[in-house]
Amino acid sequence: MKRTVRLREAQAILEALGLPLPQQNRISALTLLALCGLGIKDSWADAKREARTVTKGVMDFVRREYRINYAPNTRETVRQVLHQFVLAGIADYNPFDPDLPTNSPRAHYAVSESALAAISRFGTPEWEAAVRSFFKNRRPLMEIFRRERAGRLIPVRLPDGTSLGLSPGKQ
Repeated sequence: MKRTVRLREAQAILEALGLPLPQQNRISALTLLALCGLGIKDSWADAKREARTVTKGVMDFVRREYRINYAPNTRETVRQVLHQFVLAGIADYNPFDPDLPTNSPRAHYAVSESALAAISRFGTPEWEAAVRSFFKNRRPLMEIFRRERAGRLIPVRLPDGTSLGLSPGKQ
């Protein structure tokens, strides 16, 4: 299987799992593949839940399996992707050692069990049901962001009765 096909599949999974379009990019797709331990030739059914650090876990996996070498300063970008994954319920932070201090060099991420249950069924007849199951106890990240933004809007009623919501700050 070609790398571009695998990346498109990973992006389709991210979309189905409720990530906003900006979080469906190439680095997010590669991060998902690394979290699942899936090389180009692996099947989605082979996805697994393993601890992965940012540099030696995710970035080294991408370099080894997909022949993409990100610069060391990309570490922060990968960390931001992982943070979005945690918010979306796709990944867990320190699931194998939850008492690790925040600044521990052993801090790690793993694909969440509920996301893994869906991801491993990608491309099968069970895929859509698995995605619905993933959302049983959570809202899509797009919806969470939309609600947070709407909660910050200041309601304004115009003289003609039209209602608007303005973001705080200079207008």
